[in-house]
Amino acid sequence: MKSQHQVILSIGSNQGNRLENVKDCIELLHQEVGTVIKVSKIYETPSWGFESDPFYNCALVLNTFRSAHRILTQVLNIEKKLGRIRNEKKGYQSRIIDIDLIAFDAEIIETAKLQIPHPLMQERKFVLLPIQDLNLDWEHPVFKKSISTLLQDCPDKSNCVVAHHLISPLENISFAQFNYVAFEGNIGAGKTTLATKISEDFNAKTVLERFADNPFLPKFYEDQNRYAFPLEMSFLADRYQQLSDDLAQFDLFKDFLVADYHIFKSLIFAKITLAEDEYRLYRNLFDIIYREMPKPDLYIYLYQNSERLLQNIKKRGRSYEQKIPAEYLDKINNGYLDYIKSQTELNVLIIDVSARDFVKNQKDYLYVLDEIKKKISC
Repeated sequence: MKSQHQVILSIGSNQGNRLENVKDCIELLHQEVGTVIKVSKIYETPSWGFESDPFYNCALVLNTFRSAHRILTQVLNIEKKLGRIRNEKKGYQSRIIDIDLIAFDAEIIETAKLQIPHPLMQERKFVLLPIQDLNLDWEHPVFKKSISTLLQDCPDKSNCVVAHHLISPLENISFAQFNYVAFEGNIGAGKTTLATKISEDFNAKTVLERFADNPFLPKFYEDQNRYAFPLEMSFLADRYQQLSDDLAQFDLFKDFLVADYHIFKSLIFAKITLAEDEYRLYRNLFDIIYREMPKPDLYIYLYQNSERLLQNIKKRGRSYEQKIPAEYLDKINNGYLDYIKSQTELNVLIIDVSARDFVKNQKDYLYVLDEIKKKISC
């Protein structure tokens, strides 16, 4: 699973309603570019390099799957949306909004359009002070210095004063009442992608299923009747072992844990794949194990129709999955939905993501977060 990029941006404004300009900019970045994780305080700072009204400056860090050059394009579009008009005049100018791409992970990028890290960041107190607020474990990849060290060495002696405190967009969503959240879904629904993304955005621990290590899985898709029972038994044993080991490392009353499966999925798949006598034996073993397992505080089922699932399966390109028929996916979806209907004690949220792509489309990801927020507020 590909991790997100950590991007540091610097925002400035010295025209119009500076505070609203900055707030609107942060919201657009969160809606269109990536998930804004942390936001600094706003500092009022004198103009740098020219005579003008003072600026409001802040910094933020966001998570995104997008490339640095794609982010640059989106940032320029956001500046335009907020009313900035760039002209050919050289030198520093007043502006409604200014967004600078300061860092992209620990990468060094030098192209005609983009230089990362920002080549002048170490000379600007109004850039370094807000970034220091973010408390990031980040070191300048060229100078090999932390932000605090860069700030100590900075030649800029401008008087930067805290003007406002901002609220990060994610502060409106609190998982405090849920220590253990399990994401579930059919094959290709994106549960691992979403669980990983949410764990990164909300600083959670993860438990991710080790399905790729199962030696019976490719054989099962070639000959289901022969390999169904050993497959389901090996999955059950592995899930039990993994959850027992991983959950034992965490304090389920203090830590925030995100998993991309709940052990009950074993029974759902077994009911579809096993013969009746095999299923009875399997159910007896499962019931013993299930009684011992902690139950998630929130169980989120990502529903996708079979047509979309087949598209996702084809796109991710696992050879042994390419012959999965739509009928098999329909049975799994129905199995999950029947299970959910039967649960009276499990806190369940169903989110239909059939028409959504929460990797490529930030607004689709925020839709998922909003559905979770509504559930939390209930």
